[in-house]
Amino acid sequence: MERVSYTPEAAELLRRLRESHGPLMFHQSGGCCDGSSPMCYPAGEFRTGGSDVLLDELHIEGIAEPVPVWMSAAQFEYWRHTHLTIDVVPGRGSGFSLEAPEGVRFLIRSRLLTNEELHSVDRSAP
Repeated sequence: MERVSYTPEAAELLRRLRESHGPLMFHQSGGCCDGSSPMCYPAGEFRTGGSDVLLDELHIEGIAEPVPVWMSAAQFEYWRHTHLTIDVVPGRGSGFSLEAPEGVRFLIRSRLLTNEELHSVDRSAP
């Protein structure tokens, strides 16, 4: 069971971004200016550390390396009971995410995990 998934539209955009920018990563922001959006960066451009949690690694057909998805540990405490799906919708988000010039923005869709799913992801927690 994965903690994070993606839509076909998000996968297609990630393939295009990977071609232009090289390996990618996500950091799920905590709100404020970017409205709690998943921010996509070139891998390593956003510095993660001990206050961040690696939620999952996305394995996307056509992208050689997995795309890690990070979140701050404090925010993870609020979101640990949810499954997240990265989607893409028309419109410009704010912030420095790589998709901004494309006229679209990444968006998180969430749902509560079932008890079985929660048990499964907690056992495999990073």
